Amino acid sequence: MSSLSLTLLGAARQAAEAQVPGLVDHEFASRLAAKDHTLWGPEAEDESAKRLGWVAPFEAARPLVEQITALRAELAAEGVDRVVLAGMGGSSLAPEVITATYGAQLVVLDSTDPQQVSAALTDLERTVLVVSSKSGSTVETDSQRRIVQQAFSSAGISAAARTVVVTDPGSPLGESAREQGVRAVFEADPSVGGRYSALTAFGLVPSGLAGVDIAALLDEAESALDLLTEDDAANPGLQLGAAIGGTSPLRDKLVIADAGSPLVGIGAWIEQLVAESTGKEGTGLLPVIVADGEPELTRDADDVLVVEIVDAEAEDGASVDADPAETVVSPHVVRTGGSLGAQFLLWEFATAVAGSLLGINPFDQPDVESAKVAARSLLGSPAPESGEAVTDGAVEIRASGDESLLTNGQVTVAEAVQALLARVPDTGYVAVMAYLDRTSETELEEIRPQLAALAGRPVTFGWGPRFLHSTGQFHKGGPAVGVFLQITTSAEQDLDVPERPFTLTQLISAQANGDAAVLAEHGRPVLQLHLTDRKAGLQQVIDAVSSLS
Repeated sequence: MSSLSLTLLGAARQAAEAQVPGLVDHEFASRLAAKDHTLWGPEAEDESAKRLGWVAPFEAARPLVEQITALRAELAAEGVDRVVLAGMGGSSLAPEVITATYGAQLVVLDSTDPQQVSAALTDLERTVLVVSSKSGSTVETDSQRRIVQQAFSSAGISAAARTVVVTDPGSPLGESAREQGVRAVFEADPSVGGRYSALTAFGLVPSGLAGVDIAALLDEAESALDLLTEDDAANPGLQLGAAIGGTSPLRDKLVIADAGSPLVGIGAWIEQLVAESTGKEGTGLLPVIVADGEPELTRDADDVLVVEIVDAEAEDGASVDADPAETVVSPHVVRTGGSLGAQFLLWEFATAVAGSLLGINPFDQPDVESAKVAARSLLGSPAPESGEAVTDGAVEIRASGDESLLTNGQVTVAEAVQALLARVPDTGYVAVMAYLDRTSETELEEIRPQLAALAGRPVTFGWGPRFLHSTGQFHKGGPAVGVFLQITTSAEQDLDVPERPFTLTQLISAQANGDAAVLAEHGRPVLQLHLTDRKAGLQQVIDAVSSLS
């Protein structure tokens, strides 16, 4: 694949033409290459000074290739060829994209749903567990690690011999892993934040153990480095950053569509990088992942910018004067393609540029912690569910942040959803937050385009608790124009978390209720649908949304 391609149309092109000359005069690209931590203003200097290792990760990453390859060969010689990754957010999204794009198998364990976690506890005789966390304190990853390691022990397999850890130097996880005598501990560059860590040990270790040619991935990225660090108007990092962060007025909904790209699932990685980096201080950019022909692509809106991820080889050198794809009504389009490694680096550079134009610090995530604190509080002393529940068949309905969503206690799922959609502002969005099994209950995703058609506004879909490390920051820190549909469920079988005073059902319930409580505190309307019968309730929600169409 060619290294990079970028086409800008309409408002995206106008923003680049307006903003890039100033960025060039400001020597933004070369100063970023030199890790100048003053590029985002005085308030961001302390954090950015610690978070710029991603700009040139290759010196730290190259030595890992041989170590990872050797470990993979060792494990294969023992009949171990199945990799399970326990990690959240930046620790799992990049490896998921890398392995899917390169055609390697990786089981990503990024959930606290007991059904999804239980499904990963198979084929243990040929499984290695990779535990990825900067500190090891992430409650999801710690719980997943404990459960899988206990499953190893119960099967008569040495948990330590089958565990590989990726963490920051000197972290509590690294120290405990060495005490336990795990198979290997890989230390990542501590100057790289999680969502920028695709080309560090966090992205490379699980991907390499799964069989990806990680040296080629690094080559792809490094081939784009000179272009991205040059103070030149043709720099695609400056152009893309200006296009997404410099439109006036700001087009803050980035509708991301796969237009034949071979980069499998890259939209979810871009979603976390952009939403968590920019969604704060009442501003930010909200990625909305859609499929071909879905509602967001078939209408034009003043606050929407369409981002098409294309096959760069098929572009055949498309010019900036190319027409948008026939399925895209909006004339305001960003079209980008290229090798996976180059796209990782391009979007990281562009996000840093957009952060500067938006006047925010792209390296912190102040509102992610609030949901974690609320969840921990509920685990320690569970509080009653918020509001009165209305029961409709296999679904309990609650509202928080806007009690008027439920009227006189007489409401159906369809009526409640309709009431929520009526709260969407003219420049708003709907966020579906599904605390279910994203590996086997994917039919729920069918409601996303249906809700978008009904609301006439962009709709995001996030699997909980994974989205808490992604769009969860934007929900609370970005513009107060979102309405939220939370879907939770009862579990037929629960899982204890070894040496912890809670089960996975209790944990995922605390995470969902904690996030709903924080959203409500921020004045965001939340409609909570709890499936008392998992299978029947799931179908009931799907049918209810379909009935509104």
